[in-house]
Amino acid sequence: MSDRLEPGAPEPDLWNSITLLHTWLDENRRHDGQEGLLLRMLKLSEEVGEVAQAVIGATGQNPRKGTTHTWDDVQAELCDVIITALVALRSLTPDAREVFTAHLTAVRERSLGSRPPATP
Repeated sequence: MSDRLEPGAPEPDLWNSITLLHTWLDENRRHDGQEGLLLRMLKLSEEVGEVAQAVIGATGQNPRKGTTHTWDDVQAELCDVIITALVALRSLTPDAREVFTAHLTAVRERSLGSRPPATP
């Protein structure tokens, strides 16, 4: 089964998907309160570790294992980090979309200043 969308299939809405994942996780959590929230934040570290593992595997840096991953695997793991971070943010605030957008705007302005936006 491919992670790619079928031709003509609608793209999933990012923030709707994050809300659905957040709700699903809340409905299936084993720990409540602050412990549950902390575990959700720690999940992000686990996902970042999987990126590192995939990079090491894609470059063959472990001589005992050799090349065990591809750069497509690294891309998939990076996507998992982004999804996990957005779900974690949503776990902290129902206004995750607004919080993220405001922060992205501030980072963009701080980093790029008055440069015109790039065209796709």
